[in-house]
Amino acid sequence: MTVKGNEADFAQTLQDTAMYSETTRSLTVTVQPIYLEDQSSPADNHFVWAYRVRIENGGDETVQLLRRHWKITDAIGRIQEVKGAGVVGEQPVLHPGDSYEYTSGTPLSTPSGIMVGTYQMETLDGERFDIAVPAFSLDSPHQKMRLN
Repeated sequence: MTVKGNEADFAQTLQDTAMYSETTRSLTVTVQPIYLEDQSSPADNHFVWAYRVRIENGGDETVQLLRRHWKITDAIGRIQEVKGAGVVGEQPVLHPGDSYEYTSGTPLSTPSGIMVGTYQMETLDGERFDIAVPAFSLDSPHQKMRLN
């Protein structure tokens, strides 16, 4: 999904949104969701969010992100699973002390939802393991209460 719009406006909006963070094996994943009013159409039950992800390698081993697995739950409990290679077409390598950031997005047919997921990582010696992506709330101004 392509996130359209003015980068300066997006950056300012990110400063005003919640951040969610989780660490697995010295790899910290931080997510910051933002509701995209200009790409949403509440009258048509079409709500769109961008989310910025930062992965930081605080450990002492080099790892590569191989796969992603998302569970996206809308406000009425419907679950969509998304699995695939890498993120935004990349499979980044993170050396100790490195970080990697990307922005993606998701639409829902309800004004709120929750996303949670995992990334499959691989060390230089071929060990594969999953790291947690924290559950994060997708909240729009068209929802009366926050979910998370």
